Amino acid sequence: MNRKNKLIISSLGFSLLLGGCSDMNNAGTEKTTDKQTAAQEATQTEDVFVSVQDYKGEGYELDNGEKTDKIAEDNREEIDEAVKAFFRDTYKTEVKVHNIVGAVDGATVFVESIGEPHFYTFAIVPIDIKEEKVITDQVWSQEGQVEDAIMTGLFAMIFDEEIAVLDKYLEKVVSENEVTGITEEALQYVQAGGYSTPYYYIDTTSDKFNPLLEEYLKNPDKSKKEWKAVFDESMYIPEDIITTVYLYMTEEGMEPDKAVFDQIVSDIEKMEGLAKGSYSVILNDNLIDKRNADGTKDNTLERSYPEYIVKE
Repeated sequence: MNRKNKLIISSLGFSLLLGGCSDMNNAGTEKTTDKQTAAQEATQTEDVFVSVQDYKGEGYELDNGEKTDKIAEDNREEIDEAVKAFFRDTYKTEVKVHNIVGAVDGATVFVESIGEPHFYTFAIVPIDIKEEKVITDQVWSQEGQVEDAIMTGLFAMIFDEEIAVLDKYLEKVVSENEVTGITEEALQYVQAGGYSTPYYYIDTTSDKFNPLLEEYLKNPDKSKKEWKAVFDESMYIPEDIITTVYLYMTEEGMEPDKAVFDQIVSDIEKMEGLAKGSYSVILNDNLIDKRNADGTKDNTLERSYPEYIVKE
């Protein structure tokens, strides 16, 4: 074998050796990367999810709200006053401001009505990021958002006895089983779900309740008795309003209890005295995503659309 051929073979052998080492290193790197990825995912899960009993709205975020969040916080008093004036002037309603969260080009402001009708909702205050200025004379709300909240609050006033039946039942369920609802703080700071309690919220789905809203904007000081005189259950159908029962397990690591879930569904199906409407039941494990206040996951148990529990 001449020297030239020997050098070629030696070079080829060295290349193969390097390739072999490289493959071995890659295999080791892949295993390490897999372990790192799994660890990162576990850490992210721990960072994102918290026990529902510990969640009070901290960590809630909206897309691209980093810059506006700081501007909003620096102008909190100004935003507070502007939003209260907006609800007073536009919706004839006094509110208290619970939370301000930065979003794209603005701040979302979570509020609770004072007195009845009682509801939670939100408004939006535009922010000029370049000028770092809040535009308090242009406060607005998403179409139908506040209107729906007011109508659900009026619904709860009119059908207060029926609402009390559901309240009493769910309090019993929570006291006798390992289930719970969200905290009062989370309800106030991030839910904005119209008429809501820690255990459920109500939505309207049609224009059947619009006359209530129109009358409220004309005369927001009507008494409960007066509201009952202008609206009754003959004026809507069950599909026009949805009550969603939304519960969690009490301990971390507990899977949603199907026996408890089935019992709640069965009880509501058979229950007398509930308001006419469509009912959903959702049971989550103990963890809630602190970024969006949502507890639904792959293991969530749910009875909802299109199989609502319908109460005539």
